Parts: sequence; structure tokens; C-alpha cells
Amino acid sequence: MAKITILGCGFGTALAIMWDKYGHNVTAWSKYQEEIDAIMNDGEHKRLLPGVIVPPTIRLTTDINCVSDCDILVFAIPSKFVREVAQKVKNYVKKDTIVVNVGKGFEENTDKRLSQVLKEELPDNRIAVLTGPSHAEEIGRNVPTTIVVSSEDEDSMVYLQETLQNDRFRIYRNSDLVGCELGGALKNPIALCCGIVEGMGLGDNTIAALMTRGLAEITRLGVAMGGKRETFDGLSGGGDLIVTCTSLHSRNFRAGNLIGKGIPAPEAVKQVGTVEGYTSSIIAYKLAQERGIDTPIIEQIVKICYEGFDPKASISALMTRKSKHEREVFWMDILCYPEN
Repeated sequence: MAKITILGCGFGTALAIMWDKYGHNVTAWSKYQEEIDAIMNDGEHKRLLPGVIVPPTIRLTTDINCVSDCDILVFAIPSKFVREVAQKVKNYVKKDTIVVNVGKGFEENTDKRLSQVLKEELPDNRIAVLTGPSHAEEIGRNVPTTIVVSSEDEDSMVYLQETLQNDRFRIYRNSDLVGCELGGALKNPIALCCGIVEGMGLGDNTIAALMTRGLAEITRLGVAMGGKRETFDGLSGGGDLIVTCTSLHSRNFRAGNLIGKGIPAPEAVKQVGTVEGYTSSIIAYKLAQERGIDTPIIEQIVKICYEGFDPKASISALMTRKSKHEREVFWMDILCYPEN
């Protein structure tokens, strides 16, 4: 069994409950003493996982020194805090500790993937990501879940897979770190769009269209940034897209739902809390523009969120674009499969 320290008591609480159940020595850290106190007093995380007991065997703390003797250090915090917290732990964490990120987004201002941020701040540690379709509300209740682990270090992937998976939490390996991270980050703006059309009272046809064509945009941009096309067809791409675009567990979907009902985007984000798709959308659009990649859905969500564009006008703009063949992405086949 491993010593696991989890930074962040949001999604991290669900992971802590699961790994504790399967015999690991788990510590969960929060920067907020009131959050720790509430969990300890209530015996549960009432806001995130109401009714799910947080076992007393999980150590809860605000002491950052808790990272000093762990085998696996998990970053389960919003993307905007990753560098700040990494800087706090760098003087405590052991060099042989494997650092795992489970967040899905980009760093604001630098547009970097979160593994890049962690590598800059913790250069002596091996870095990995766990990503894929994984709602905290379901992991904490021991619902069967399948995700993917990715790292540039094969031994780390094998160790994490063998150590962290169990009969309710299956882990696959994928060495395409870039693609795995981009799939997790880029699906969030698409989920915002799906929430918007749900809030507008539109139907399954529209959501299916956004998900399908959204995946095409994710793949185009992801391949241009160095990911492998087949990764976006897997758990970190299509799999994560499905759960995020169709479930009220998804904060991106819930925020979009409010926007579709007429609430301004900034207010919707404020009501829901951390909504990675809100910041990821404008970063994704910038990255696409820099590379000459066509991302019309992401362009429209940026207009809605940052320019106050009417979602009805955005739908009209998407539906009346120049007609094209569905396989207009054939150039990716040439890039990825030159032998065909």
C-alpha cells in the first residue's frame, strides 16, 4: 500500500475516500482551515459529497509539510492555483515522490498545460496525470470508473496503474501526455456550450451536434499542439467529453445551463464556483488562432462568455456556416497515418 497525499479537498475528497477504502495511507490537505473543520465536524463533505462518510482514517490537515513523506503527491486543485501550491511544496517533497495532477485546464497568462507548470516548479520529480470521465460525486460513492494515466516516464505509469487501480477504479496507460491533458482541458468549453443549449430548452439533437463537432475541434487543435489523434478518441477525449457534456455533476454544464436561461456568464460562473471551461475557452481560442486551426464552436463560446453575445445568434452563426464534407479533417489522417 502507498502513502498518498492529496492537495485539495474538493475532487480530492472523493479520491481520498476511495483510496482509503482500498487500504492506502491517505492524507488530504486544504489551505482552508474552515473546510477541514467542517469535514471533521460533519464527518462528510456536505457541499460536494452529501451523505458520503469521510473515514476518520484519512488524515485531514492544513500543514503543507504533510507532503514530506508521501510516495504519491496528487494535485487536485483548480488550475489557477497549481503553480502557487507547487511553489509551497517544493522545499518539502522528496525527489522520489511521483507527482500526479488530476486537474483539467490551462494556466492563465502562460497558456501552459498543468504538467508543464509542475515540471517547471518540481523539476526533480516525475510528473504524471490521471484524467478521463470521473465525476467526484460518483468516485466517492464507489461507482465503477475507468480513467487513464499518462506520463513521459513509463515506469511511473506502470507503478501508478498497479498501485492506484482497484475493482471499482480501472486505469489504462497512455504515453501521449500532451494529448491526454489537452483532451481534458479542451472538452470544458464544449461542455459549457452543451449546458447553454440545455438551458435554452433545445434538444438532444443539438447537444449531439455540439459534442460530435466539438470533438472534431478538440482533435484538430490537439493534433496541431502535438497530441496523437487516437488519444482524442479515448477516455481522456471522447470519454471525458460525454460525461462533462451530459451531466449535472459537471460544473461546466451547470454554468452553461444558467447562461442558457439568460444569466450573464460571469454571474453564472460565480454561482457555480470553479468553471474551468470559462477560462479554458479563451485560451483554447488563442491557441487555435496562433496555429491557424478552425474552432467555430470555441469561437462562439468565447463571444458568449466575454462579449455578451446572444446564444441564439451563436447557434445561427454555426448552423449557417459554409457547407463542407464531414471528413474535412482528412489532413489529420495524413499527419497521423502517412502510410495510408
